[in-house]
Amino acid sequence: MTDSTNPAPNPFDPAALRLSQSFTDTVGVKKLLTTVPVRKPNRQEWVRVRSENSFRLTPAAIIEVSEDREVYLVRPDVLAAVPGEFATVTLFTTMSRQGTLFLWPVKLPNNEGRHNEWHRSAAEGAERAMKRWVRVTSSMSLRAYEISEASGELPEPSWPEFSFQEILKIAFRDRLVDRPDHPLVQRLQGIV
Repeated sequence: MTDSTNPAPNPFDPAALRLSQSFTDTVGVKKLLTTVPVRKPNRQEWVRVRSENSFRLTPAAIIEVSEDREVYLVRPDVLAAVPGEFATVTLFTTMSRQGTLFLWPVKLPNNEGRHNEWHRSAAEGAERAMKRWVRVTSSMSLRAYEISEASGELPEPSWPEFSFQEILKIAFRDRLVDRPDHPLVQRLQGIV
């Protein structure tokens, strides 16, 4: 029996159902790291690079498959099966202002120790991004990347609590070339 002077609250009252703006703080939501792209920073993106040596891989061998827009990590013992197909890079752990974690492959000098200006300027951008937020944009007139530093005091990135090994595993989970009969190797050799 209900009291006629105090009617029962309506369970569908929108004011009672509306979540507060900080509802994720109260429900214990934890953002999962399920995807780590391997790419260059976008031209309008401010980025930081994790400065610890333990959060980069150098030298590393990658194969960029442009038609699939995929990057594969190649184990050193498989390189003989793919001569001329791979690039040597440093993989930098990188974070955008939007909180996107990614691996930035920056090409290393060739066997003679020569760098082209694109690769040299990208490496300089990655080095600067270890201390400041930077933006790296391509300049066709320079034939290199232009590096801009943020003029404001932007907050430090919030790095996820994952080891570099875990980040590599997520980034290359389906794209590790780990044997000479790997499907990518067979594709590049014209077997399949």
